[in-house]
Amino acid sequence: MKKQVEIDEDTLLKAAQEPAKLARELHTFYRGKIEVVPKCRVKNLDDFSIWYSPGVAAVCTDISKKPELVYEYTNKWNCVAVVSDGTRVLGLGDIGPEAGLPVMEGKALLYKYLGGVDAFPICLDTKDEKEIIQTVKVLQPSFGGVNLEDISQPKCFPILDTLRKECRIPVWHDDQQGTALVTLAGFINALKVVGKKINKIKIAMIGAGAANICISKFLMLYGANPANIVMVDVKGTLHKCRNDLKSCKEQWNLATITNASDIRGAAKEAMENADAVIALSASGPGIIKKEWVKAMAKNPIVFACANPTPEIWPWEAKDAGAAVVATGRSDFENQVNNSLGFPGVFRGTLDVRASAITDTMCITAAIELASCIPDNKIRPNQILPSMDDWEIFPKIAASIGVKAIKEKIALKKLRYDTIYNDAKEMIKRSRSITETMMKKGYIRKCEK
Repeated sequence: MKKQVEIDEDTLLKAAQEPAKLARELHTFYRGKIEVVPKCRVKNLDDFSIWYSPGVAAVCTDISKKPELVYEYTNKWNCVAVVSDGTRVLGLGDIGPEAGLPVMEGKALLYKYLGGVDAFPICLDTKDEKEIIQTVKVLQPSFGGVNLEDISQPKCFPILDTLRKECRIPVWHDDQQGTALVTLAGFINALKVVGKKINKIKIAMIGAGAANICISKFLMLYGANPANIVMVDVKGTLHKCRNDLKSCKEQWNLATITNASDIRGAAKEAMENADAVIALSASGPGIIKKEWVKAMAKNPIVFACANPTPEIWPWEAKDAGAAVVATGRSDFENQVNNSLGFPGVFRGTLDVRASAITDTMCITAAIELASCIPDNKIRPNQILPSMDDWEIFPKIAASIGVKAIKEKIALKKLRYDTIYNDAKEMIKRSRSITETMMKKGYIRKCEK
């Protein structure tokens, strides 16, 4: 058995190294992943008198008199800024804004292809919390929304909180809300597999960073009992006597409302008799031991979502008795992938011109995402749809748009069917443009 595991690890290592090799070659070949192209017709140079001077002056005058017309006359209605300071890029840590730019470009590509949203990478040459907040605020005239990305904690919490309160456009942090939304969706369906109720189960959470903190919030909003959640950071379980946590409001709050049994220790102790473990901690394997999974309750759920390598290999977790295993990797079953969430979330948010993305909107989107797999098709190895199931994105868009309207934070009052059909057409258009440009050779084919 040990030999088989070693073979699997060697195979996985080689497979994991191949994308990095191709990424270097193809990023050099294409010199970036996105570009700006016209969306208006240009029949001849005379058209520039309409699109630019002198004709555009009439449009500018209209907007100056009635500012909301900017959403009708410009592409602001469909624009998102992907903002990062490069301090927590993937699993690489603080590698700087320039090194983070390829990731933000990739995010923009996903926004366009999966959600029909025009997104622009903006990497900031500052790590200062106040400067980041001020920069985002002064960018508001050009964008319909903001996606914060790869910003380290604890500053990511006040940055998001402040911008959500003070901005007139929706601001979202994908490492918090995006990860939590998709994790909750997968968890909803995992509970259906094992036949357990969220308000009855004990949940161990390994890692107390931005993602797991937001996941815990969403779990509680969905019905999890805070008393039955035990969170673990690098120093051990969170509890009321952990005075070192008081410097981070979010962690201290969790320490005071969770872990009613006052479990002391680390991951091993937190997982004992737990019905589920949700881990977003350090890259593994070996962060979670097989014997710890064996000590969990019957038919446990294991979400080992560290990247690039999960805290425990899926086959090890299953061998230890796990009924459902999810990771963050695309080469394993049950990938918990943020890309299942944010394209549809912003599509719907922009289409109803919502002023914010609330936590309850995220819960609604998570429930919608979970429902994209009918109950009779949910399996231990299929708790989430894949990005290939592209119709999940207009469904999420419609659900979140309707929720924003119900919460009275949307300026456009549209029906579910209208939002869904408009989103579907926008996404089909984006995919068709890419396919057409590939066929015509405007997106060159790399032979490597």
